[in-house]
Amino acid sequence: MENEAISVVNSPAKSKQTSSFLLSIVRTLSSSADFEQREQEKKRIEKAFKESDKKLGDLVKENYQDLTSILKTFSDISDNVNESREKIKHIKEDLSSCKTLLHCKRDELRKLWIDGVEQKTIAALLDQIEQVKNVPEKLDNHLAKKEYLQATNCIVGAVTKLESNLSHVEALRDLKVEIHARKERMHEILIEELNRQIYTVSSQAVVGRAGSGRRGEMSSRGMVESTLNRDSSLAEGASVDPEEDPQRFISVLLESLFILRKVPEAAEAIKMRMHPELIAIVARASHQVVDSTGGQGENLMTQFLPRQLGDLLELIFRQFRAVAEIHKVVLLNLQKIIEEKSENSGVYIRPEHMYTMKDVWSKIQAVIQLLLNEYLDIRNTEKSRQTAPSSFDDPNTDIGVYFAKKRREKPKKVSLFRFDASIHALSTNSYVEDTRQFDSELFGGGNIHVDAPKHVFVCKPSVDNIKAIYKNLQAFIREIESSSGLSPGTSSLHEFLTEFVEKIYLGHVHYVVSNNIDIATKGFDALRNVIDHKTQKELGVPRPLLQSTVTVDKSVLELKELMTELPDYADHFLNMICNVLRGYRDTCHNAYRGIVQYDADEKRVISATWAKDEDISRFLRSLPSWRSLQPSDGHELNRTVCSEEEMRALNSKEAVILITNLSFEEAFIPQHEIITDVTQMRTVANVHESLEWFAYRLKNFSVTKMSQASQQASPHLTVESPFYDSAPTVSHKTLESLNGLVKDFQDLAEICLLLLHLEVRVHCFYYLLPVAKQSNYAGPIDDLDPDSNVLKLNKDLSSMEEVLSQSLQPNKFKYIFESLGFLVASILMNSMQFIKKINENGIKKMCRNLFAIQQNLTNITMSRESDLDHARQYYELLYLNPDKILTGIGEKGAQFVLAEYTQLLQLYHRSHYTTEQAVIEGHMARLRDVLKKGQNE
Repeated sequence: MENEAISVVNSPAKSKQTSSFLLSIVRTLSSSADFEQREQEKKRIEKAFKESDKKLGDLVKENYQDLTSILKTFSDISDNVNESREKIKHIKEDLSSCKTLLHCKRDELRKLWIDGVEQKTIAALLDQIEQVKNVPEKLDNHLAKKEYLQATNCIVGAVTKLESNLSHVEALRDLKVEIHARKERMHEILIEELNRQIYTVSSQAVVGRAGSGRRGEMSSRGMVESTLNRDSSLAEGASVDPEEDPQRFISVLLESLFILRKVPEAAEAIKMRMHPELIAIVARASHQVVDSTGGQGENLMTQFLPRQLGDLLELIFRQFRAVAEIHKVVLLNLQKIIEEKSENSGVYIRPEHMYTMKDVWSKIQAVIQLLLNEYLDIRNTEKSRQTAPSSFDDPNTDIGVYFAKKRREKPKKVSLFRFDASIHALSTNSYVEDTRQFDSELFGGGNIHVDAPKHVFVCKPSVDNIKAIYKNLQAFIREIESSSGLSPGTSSLHEFLTEFVEKIYLGHVHYVVSNNIDIATKGFDALRNVIDHKTQKELGVPRPLLQSTVTVDKSVLELKELMTELPDYADHFLNMICNVLRGYRDTCHNAYRGIVQYDADEKRVISATWAKDEDISRFLRSLPSWRSLQPSDGHELNRTVCSEEEMRALNSKEAVILITNLSFEEAFIPQHEIITDVTQMRTVANVHESLEWFAYRLKNFSVTKMSQASQQASPHLTVESPFYDSAPTVSHKTLESLNGLVKDFQDLAEICLLLLHLEVRVHCFYYLLPVAKQSNYAGPIDDLDPDSNVLKLNKDLSSMEEVLSQSLQPNKFKYIFESLGFLVASILMNSMQFIKKINENGIKKMCRNLFAIQQNLTNITMSRESDLDHARQYYELLYLNPDKILTGIGEKGAQFVLAEYTQLLQLYHRSHYTTEQAVIEGHMARLRDVLKKGQNE
């Protein structure tokens, strides 16, 4: 309310309205002719006045304190204004008096003013001289504290003073020369410190971080952001150690160089120093790796330790990344300085005076190429490399030439005396070679610092070192190409690596593989040589393997490792594997044919013919004894579930099949249709064990597993497996070829085992058929010895048992000889039809034959061979006459089949000269009746 009143009183609009209101009242009173009307108006005005006066009184009472304060303040202000007016009046009077007096002494005052200016100028010059005299000391202090911006400003300011105000001071001439010289050296100090920050400090920081378990590389994003967000004012704080913030320190160095107007020279110096500084980093890294191993470079140079080369490259890559990140910071600061300060200072820097990150990565690639040239031994490899006779990567290559028997070459004529292998020649060549090596840039022979360490070898230079470093190299190359803005595969380092692999390393692998295979398969006995016990124990195999198979497996394993280590060439190496396997498969087939073929017309021994026969092979593979040898797939038939009668029936069927495939009416089996040399059977057994082991290892090859699981229509597929850190791309067609080759090896291994199984049985036919056809069983003398052919068979079986027990695993050895007693019994029982006559001495002789074979087989199989007891009982029936035989059948039941009883009765009648056909037919009729009656019962 108080404020409203004040605003009403003070407002000009309200004052004007009030005046208009008073004038209106006066006009009303003046124009009114009626007295009463004027009185009424007067009363109304007096009433309104009283109300206003009352309101004013109330307002004054309510705002008394404020009114009092305002009046007091107004009084003070009024007094001050009056006092100031008086002072201004006196000042004007004094100034007027001074003006009058100055006009009187103008010349004297001018002289005094001039003297004052001169004194002031002299004092300023003396102060500048004193400052300039202290510049060297200040400069040393700033440089000692690495306060380069202050040092630069100090020396630039001193030069400016010496060339302007103090240019004519002769006493400062020596100091001027010194300061000018130090200014000229100042940019060299700054450039040296800048290079130290770029290369030495950054690389050592990486080593420190790696040692503490942290990532060695600097974060590019963090460095760039911190550089861009940094304030343009780079004044150094006295309490801050410049080394703690290398990015800010680099900014200080670059601004100092800009102040000295040496930025183009600095950029050129950085470009010139890149190569030697990077080589120095490599040298220091090599010493760090050697020190970490506790060895010496001279000793490590003779040791094949590719893993240490991988460690060296990993360390170098981390340090090179850090160097590249510092270069990014340098370039960003240079760009910022050029954009912000060039216009203000009038100094313009042309773009061609600068360098780019492409220059940095180009130098990094060049130094890595130098390093790889030494550790991959490229020069020596190119000079001494021998090209393989053929390319294993060619699908049409006939690699069988590597496995074929080699003709003996005529010895070349050689000189009687040669001096190139003398001690003097060798030492001279060694010295020349060492001098050549250590003159390279990597070992200090190029443009490198005098105080920089020389590179030391961390391992033996070898072309095979590429295996340990290829993946890391490719990853670093991709990083270079991405950072440089290059298309994939266009960097110089990628071209270098590709050229080395394709033109040198692949040829080296071809040569090594072909040479190893040539050595393993060379000579007549190449496929008979087996590994020693030490190698057998290392491989964990129960029986000896062919040396050639182990060699090929080693070559395949090395190629499989190369698929992992050089994934970009996985398809190439897989193709080499297929060609190696294809050639070795053909060699094994040739060796197999060399054993089983006996004629130029490709005629084979009987067992090989049977093994190739589809019906016989299918039947043998269906038997429980064969199926028990195969790896368990969840569906194999366990032999223990077959009863004795079932096994006997299966053995009988096998015997019948084999017997029916031999015509007993023809002549005996020729000797050339069996394998008489047991060493060849041992070779077949070794081939079986070797190829089965080899096929199993190939099946475990993850690529084959992946090819079975991935049926893709595309011509190439990516193989993902624990073998690969990355996913190599291989041809689907090649994978299918590999699977087919694995199956070929497995099939040949199975054929070899079937061949041995059948060959032992063919030997039984070979020796036992003449037993019935040639021997006399009706002689008057009781011959106590078994038949000579039986003795030969026993000897042959013992020989085969000796070689096969050492060459085959127990379950396979058992497969070869099991059920052999049943076959022998069947042969001798079936041979009864070829015996013309027999008496008791002949019966005893045949029983001795059976007993001799049974005893030998029992020693071999460690079982009773009860089937031979059955055959002996069959021949012992000849002691009885037909009536007793038939009576026994009726009483005890039939122990043999109709055909066997028929042969038995026919031999009895031939031996006892029974010529009455009615008697013979009567016995036959009675035999059929008895057997029929027994079947019905």
